[in-house]
Amino acid sequence: MTTAQNAPAETSAAEVVRIPLIGETAPAFEAVTTQGPIRFPDDYQGKWAILFSHPADFTPVCTTEFMTFATLMPQFEALNCKLIGLSIDSNFSHIAWLRTIKEKIKYKGMENVEVTFPVIADLKMDVARKYGMVHASADDSHAVRAVFIMDPEAKVRAVLYYPSSMGRNFQEILRMIVAMQTADKHKVATPADWQPGDDVIVPPPGSCGVAQERVEGKGDAKCLDWFMCLREIPKGKLDLPPMWK
Repeated sequence: MTTAQNAPAETSAAEVVRIPLIGETAPAFEAVTTQGPIRFPDDYQGKWAILFSHPADFTPVCTTEFMTFATLMPQFEALNCKLIGLSIDSNFSHIAWLRTIKEKIKYKGMENVEVTFPVIADLKMDVARKYGMVHASADDSHAVRAVFIMDPEAKVRAVLYYPSSMGRNFQEILRMIVAMQTADKHKVATPADWQPGDDVIVPPPGSCGVAQERVEGKGDAKCLDWFMCLREIPKGKLDLPPMWK
C-alpha cells in the first residue's frame, strides 16, 4: 500500500477547530441577534468586547450566567466593554428564553432581569466555527462555554473555556478587564491574585546599570531582587467600575 493510500482522508473545513490565538486579530463576522444585526469589529471600534458562547437556551447553568452578566452589564459598560452572547439556537428561541428569564426566574436576589446585550443566533455555526467554539469531542451540535476578550483594536487578549457543567466566574472576567487595562495604561504587569489597589510589577530592567540601581534601592520601586520590582498604583489612578471604587 502506498503512502498516499495510508494517508487519512482530508479534513473538511467544517470539521476544523481553529481557536484564535492571543494577539491575533479577532475574526470578523456579521450576525443576526436579539438586538438586531451586528457587524464585528465595525460596530465595536474603540471598545473592548467580550464574545461568550453557551451550549443552549433554556438550560439552568446558562440561565444563571445570563442573569449575572446582565446584572453586571453596567460594570462592564463603565470599563468601555461591550457584551455579545452566542449559542447555536434561533433568534426566536433566544427571545423566548430571555422573556422567560425576565418574567419567571428568580436567583440569588436577581429577578425581573432584562438581557439587553445582543445574543447571536448561530444555527449554521458560522461564528462559532470562526472562534473554535464547537468541539466535536465534547458536542458537535452545541457550542462549548467559551469567553473571548478583545481590545479596542480588535485583538484577542484572553481566551477562556469552561466545561458545560460549570458556570463562569464573572468577578474574574471583570478583574481580567481591569487588569489588562491597567497593564496597558501604566505599562506594568499584575501579579498572582492581583486586585485593584495592590502593588503591580514594573518591567524588567533593560540594562545592567538599571539592574544595579534597583538592587541598591534607587528609584521608587520596591525591589525583591534585580528582576522583580513592585510599585503602588492607588485605586484613584485606576479606571474602575463603580463596584470597585
